[in-house]
Amino acid sequence: MIRSSSSLPAVVDSRGAGPTPAFTDHISSAPLDAAAMLKDAHHPGAGAVVLFSGEVRNNNRGRGVAYLEYEAHAALASKMIAQILEEAKAKWQLEIAVGRHRTGRVKIGETAVVVITAAPHRKEAYAANEYIIGRIKHEAPIWKCEYFEDGSHEWGNNCNCGPC
Repeated sequence: MIRSSSSLPAVVDSRGAGPTPAFTDHISSAPLDAAAMLKDAHHPGAGAVVLFSGEVRNNNRGRGVAYLEYEAHAALASKMIAQILEEAKAKWQLEIAVGRHRTGRVKIGETAVVVITAAPHRKEAYAANEYIIGRIKHEAPIWKCEYFEDGSHEWGNNCNCGPC
């Protein structure tokens, strides 16, 4: 079922498959609600929907983390995320591709980033999701500062997934 809320207006799918939610606010200073985003990310042509939710954990590399703070060049980051999503949609023939990143202070257990992909088959939905989150973390002008329990803080370390 396709759902839309006032903050996520429906648009016509380019392949003529009907309305799909328009996710255009890729950067948010407000808390991200992954469940609500997922609720609005279904498509009749998609047999697989994959949701990745990047959560703030209480530790990193053996140090206790108190919270994170993200800063972004919002206009450029939003534009870059939109481009990444469009490239993924074309490469994997996705019905829906959503990416949204949080800015500001993000507490332990809160969501910092959400990526949702919907495709006819799970292989494409999973592959596209991993591709999108990897590119967002490596390319979008979003910066993370970790605040540790000992009172210190450190900028960077956006990705523990390989060379940045």
